[in-house]
Order: sequence, then structure tokens, then C-alpha cells
Amino acid sequence: MPSREVLDAFVAAVESGDHAGAIARFYTEDASMQENLNPPRQGRDLLVAHEQKVLDRANTVRTTCVRPVLVDGDTVVIHWIFEFEFKDGSKRRIEELAHQTWRDDKVWRERFYYDPSQMKAG
Repeated sequence: MPSREVLDAFVAAVESGDHAGAIARFYTEDASMQENLNPPRQGRDLLVAHEQKVLDRANTVRTTCVRPVLVDGDTVVIHWIFEFEFKDGSKRRIEELAHQTWRDDKVWRERFYYDPSQMKAG
């Protein structure tokens, strides 16, 4: 079960824009991420690299955690809003729920739930 201090530090890191750094610091080495029904990506290094690729396409990313963060033992659910302005001039606002399973103070499994229509440029 994550401590409140660690969970608060994780949310603060993501909200500050340090998405890839948050994965590097707060995920287990064998962590996985899954988007909706897509196959999961496995391994922290791959997760960091994937996140950095997305960030490299953006001029800005503004991230907001819609509180409260829900915690029940090792299960955490976070409601995120991401506002992207990409280098090609397109913008996207993505709202998602992240369903996480933690091992002590690290994320082990994470699945994102969002409407894929939000991925269209706007």
C-alpha cells in the first residue's frame, strides 16, 4: 500500500510535467501500463522511453489531477486531465482514469481508461 506522502509526491511530479521522471522514480522495474483494451507495455525502461517519445512531440503538456485520489489498500484510482499542445500546432485534451496496483511505494500495474475519440486533433 502506498503511503500518502509517496502518493502525494507522485501526483506532484506528474502535475509538474515530469511524466517520464515520475515513471522512473515511482514504478517497479517490471511495471506494466495498458491503455483501454490494448496489449500492455511491460518494463519500466520501455515505459519511460514511450512516455518520453510522446513528450518530445509536444511543446507543452499541462496535467491536472482531479482530486480526490481514491485509495483502497494497494489499489489507487486517479482521474487525470492532460492538455497537449503539439509541435505541429494541434491540441488535445484527454481525460482518463488510471487504475493502479501498487507494491509498497511503487506502481506495479496500471491501466488507463479513456475515450479514444479524445485522441483526434482539435
